[in-house]
Amino acid sequence: MQSDNVMRIALVHYWLLGSRGGEKVLEAICRILPDADIFTLFYDPERVSPLIRSRNVQASFLNPLKRIHSSLLPLMPLALEAFDLRSYDLVISSESGPAKGVLTSADSRHICYCHTPMRYLWELYPAYRNDFGKGRLARSLMAPFANYLRTWDFSTAARVDTFLANSWNVRRRIWKTYRRKARVVYPPVPVSTFYHKASEDYFLMVSEMVAYKRLDYAVRTFARTGRRLKIVGDGPEFSALRKSSAPNIEFCGRVTDDELRGLYARSLALVVPGEEDFGITMVESLASGKPVIALGRGGAVEIVGDDGGILFTDPSEDALGEALLRFDHAAPSISPLYLSIRAIKFSDLVFETDFRAIVSRASRAFAAPESAPRMQLIRGS
Repeated sequence: MQSDNVMRIALVHYWLLGSRGGEKVLEAICRILPDADIFTLFYDPERVSPLIRSRNVQASFLNPLKRIHSSLLPLMPLALEAFDLRSYDLVISSESGPAKGVLTSADSRHICYCHTPMRYLWELYPAYRNDFGKGRLARSLMAPFANYLRTWDFSTAARVDTFLANSWNVRRRIWKTYRRKARVVYPPVPVSTFYHKASEDYFLMVSEMVAYKRLDYAVRTFARTGRRLKIVGDGPEFSALRKSSAPNIEFCGRVTDDELRGLYARSLALVVPGEEDFGITMVESLASGKPVIALGRGGAVEIVGDDGGILFTDPSEDALGEALLRFDHAAPSISPLYLSIRAIKFSDLVFETDFRAIVSRASRAFAAPESAPRMQLIRGS
């Protein structure tokens, strides 16, 4: 610990190999805590924002193998526990892959911002084992170690002093998985930077192309109905999705932030066919004054609710097709202004206010630690 009463802070993020929702949260924390150091399992400076590149980032000994990072889960506990965090007074882990498993000193405080407990070890493990990624090296390596990793992951929850959840949905998962309470702090979305334009004749999907996002049946639905669909994103499922598409479906790949805002602004609605832990894209759509057509599970229940769009119950072509028909009837009565107001509670300003208050409490605890309890002397009669 530092003797000058200046609190040293470490941020631990699972890996820095892209710029998705978790990395956006890390960027917001970096702006709040500009002097914090960053520790991560894997780091590719070419694939992260200039803000993160400007910070002191230390990658684990596994970093030379980052190209096969998804196959290295059994080794990640060793890599996390190898970080030396003894000099830090506050550790903030950003968790959806393993991150909270770092070892800290007895005098430090550990806050875990949990995007979700590791889905591929817990609730989605049967799907990963039996449905997703058949024949892949990751599947063959994970299966023999899954029980050990679940035990390790559960035990590391005891290393955390305070859990923060990115939604009430994830708060329930944290309790179910770790039997720990958590405070909900919604992720930061710069809602004021989004805008509304008259709708053009297309629906929008914005997603990584991975199996659990369930883009497959959505693409088949739009191919069958002939409705225009634009898809933003890339990933291992691209080839399979392209094969089942039709000329009315446009694959936009990865786009700039400005291009994405324009696509939101002119869309009819955002389509979210899979269950999201939270769902930043849904907030971005609402901030653009555009409704959301989503599977009614997970974060969509909180973000979309009863009046932010259309929720459907089953991840199937029939259910999505029926939801699109319901949207046709509801579209004339949708208020873009109401949708954009609904998005404000998920704004970056709300996140910053809540997060600063949490760090401030940790700072006061560091500056004025609780005194040790007085010893009670028991005198003999």
